[in-house]
Amino acid sequence: MDTLIDGFANVQAALYENWLQPLAFALGLGSRLEDVFNGTGWLLVGLIQLAVMLLVIEPLQRWRPVEPVVNPQAVRTDVIYTLIHRLGLFRIALFFTIDPFMDDLMGHLRTAGMGTFHLEDIWPGVTDGAWASFLMYLVVFDFVGYWLHRAQHQWHWWWALHAVHHSQRHMTQWTDNRNHLLDDVMGAVIWVVVAQLIGIAPSQFVAVVAITQLSENFQHANLAISFGHWGERLWVSPRFHRLHHGVGIGHESPAPRTDVSREVLGGHNFGVLLPWWDICFGTADFSQRFEATGIRDQVEQGRDYGEGFLAQQKLGLKRFMAALRPESKANSAR
Repeated sequence: MDTLIDGFANVQAALYENWLQPLAFALGLGSRLEDVFNGTGWLLVGLIQLAVMLLVIEPLQRWRPVEPVVNPQAVRTDVIYTLIHRLGLFRIALFFTIDPFMDDLMGHLRTAGMGTFHLEDIWPGVTDGAWASFLMYLVVFDFVGYWLHRAQHQWHWWWALHAVHHSQRHMTQWTDNRNHLLDDVMGAVIWVVVAQLIGIAPSQFVAVVAITQLSENFQHANLAISFGHWGERLWVSPRFHRLHHGVGIGHESPAPRTDVSREVLGGHNFGVLLPWWDICFGTADFSQRFEATGIRDQVEQGRDYGEGFLAQQKLGLKRFMAALRPESKANSAR
């Protein structure tokens, strides 16, 4: 772990000193060099992830696809989402908008005595080891991710945004980042707050996020792979997660009401990395099948979720605003 961290730090420093630091001075950001350095780390992580996606996951998709690619344009839209996130464009937007607010919030939390706790210190000599602490933080963040994911499906106003992700009828490795930007902002804020509260080191936080994102790329891949009876219960597979995107399986309840926006929501397979939480809380579906993906009202009623990036963002925001209004107004907005 230390060797990997040191190697990453050396490349990050070289990229920062040769490219990003001069650019920061040219843009008048000399007072924010620490933030620029941190951003360099996220950019490097994104480049590594893109390389793994293109060199490893993409050939696997071609080797054993679940279905043929019938709508290349929809996949290209997902590529745009991925590049926005993995090349740092989303983080640049946060840098100029949300980060100042988050800095103030973290300052208040530290003043209140929060943020000084380190989860890895609960068992000195054991949990403070590099690998032990990393695995512990990975499990904790995955637990948070499970409940965050369930909230995205259970709260109608949040589902209105998260539906952008589920509206992809042809899943590929690029589908992971297909999200409404407001949905991503809320998730990012929650993860940063949790990171501060449990005291994870910045380098470990980057590693947890990087591994989580790559695993999610693999889960969304157009890949007919199951991990077998026991493997499926240890780590989320493409088959397990595809069921979560299955029409009428991963999100909706079995019997929808006439007003789909207000139906009682159910769903299965919310786990991000570990299916353990689905097993513990009764949301696991280990059926050995590969279902068609999408949203019930999209498939059965032809509801429009947008074909391109801008249309998906606009319609998602419209659904979100409608979900916040009284039910009668929400129905009229449909």
